[in-house]
Amino acid sequence: MEAKKRSDGYGIVEGVIWKQLLIFFFPILLGTFFQQLYNTADAMIVGKYVSKQALAAVGGATGNLINLIVGFFVGLASGATVIISQFYGARQDQSVSRTVHTAIALAATVGVLLTGLGLVLSPWMLGLLATPEDVMGPALIYIRIYFIGMVPSLIYNVGSGILRAVGDSKRPLYFLIVACLTNILLDVLFVVGFDLGVAGAAWATILSQTVSAVLVIVTLIRTHGACHLDVRRVRFHGDLLARIVRIGLPMGLQSVMYSISNVIIQASINSFGTDVSAAWSAWGRLDGFFWMVLNAFSISITTFVGQNFGAQKYDRVRKGVRECLAMAFAVSVAFSAVLLIFGRPFFGIFTNEAPVIDEGMRILGLIAPYFATYVCIEILSGAVRGAGESLIPTVLTMFGVCILRLVWLLVFVPMDRTIERTLFSYPMTWVVTSILFIAYYLKGGWMKRCQARLITRIEEKQAS
Repeated sequence: MEAKKRSDGYGIVEGVIWKQLLIFFFPILLGTFFQQLYNTADAMIVGKYVSKQALAAVGGATGNLINLIVGFFVGLASGATVIISQFYGARQDQSVSRTVHTAIALAATVGVLLTGLGLVLSPWMLGLLATPEDVMGPALIYIRIYFIGMVPSLIYNVGSGILRAVGDSKRPLYFLIVACLTNILLDVLFVVGFDLGVAGAAWATILSQTVSAVLVIVTLIRTHGACHLDVRRVRFHGDLLARIVRIGLPMGLQSVMYSISNVIIQASINSFGTDVSAAWSAWGRLDGFFWMVLNAFSISITTFVGQNFGAQKYDRVRKGVRECLAMAFAVSVAFSAVLLIFGRPFFGIFTNEAPVIDEGMRILGLIAPYFATYVCIEILSGAVRGAGESLIPTVLTMFGVCILRLVWLLVFVPMDRTIERTLFSYPMTWVVTSILFIAYYLKGGWMKRCQARLITRIEEKQAS
């Protein structure tokens, strides 16, 4: 049975490229769908059964803070995913095992630190967001409880990344389905049945996260071969930790910059009142379904490139990128069309209040038509990172998406503080950054640099 699983993982470096991408893509897509449904369930239930203040608290007021903190670690830990996929493609099982144990140690350590910091700093962080006074109370309750579950959240993210790196995208999907169903059932029980409000939604979230973390850890423990986890061997390996940080830190910082710009946008949105804040919260859930699709493509191409690069199949890398781009463009155009046609009933899922739905439709019209302009950023950066080059993609994204957006928000928006001018920062920065990435991918010399590093590592290993 184990031999079959390994053969399936190595299938990424063989066979028809678009089929291999889709075989890997669909479980990730379904997994991210359930992740989004997992997050959306809280907003849907508190929006319908508690209040619009609760909806604003669970979504807009806390979502960007959670994304900032968790996103930094997930970006950092993605360095381990890249390294594992390259070692696995090169069939260096001992190095895969050492990286697995280092990554789990990193997740547990950072999770404990974030729990402590989150509990203490939550009021200050919500204050920076200019959270409306009537939203502050429920937002503080929700985010403090959420931070209690930080360790299982990070362990699940790292564990599922390990499985995907070796070609197993199915079991992380199964774990997410179980966690999602658990979250929905507990949301109904705690919020509707026990009338616990946003606290019930938060407890439902962290309990379901714990379920998914236990499942992924048990799976790694019971797995034989390269990615087997032995709890007694969980520790930091200095050389691999340094490589994880070198590749993952730029990605973590990029996530932080994204989140900072989103925090500033959130503060601007909050200044327009509770109706707009609630509409933005609902939009974030709808918008999240598009990002889950692009994220699935990004994870797929990163793992595809990582394994093929480790196997030194460079032509296959280039072909895979082209085919992934074509699929992502087609999906983004279709997604924009669906949202523009069915946006109003979609917003009706979250709230019955007409003013909130009207504001949501205004937000949708300002962002959804431009989704396709982001595709090159996600796919090309994922491909280059899969080869082991993470610094320059991060610099491009931080400048084009993050810094340029911050300049727009801090300099130009105050001249005419409207929703239209605030949200124009999205399509403007997507177009600029896409142009930068296309130029870098075609002319940046990243392939030669990554090849040279790979050859050096192979020669060092042979010499030892």
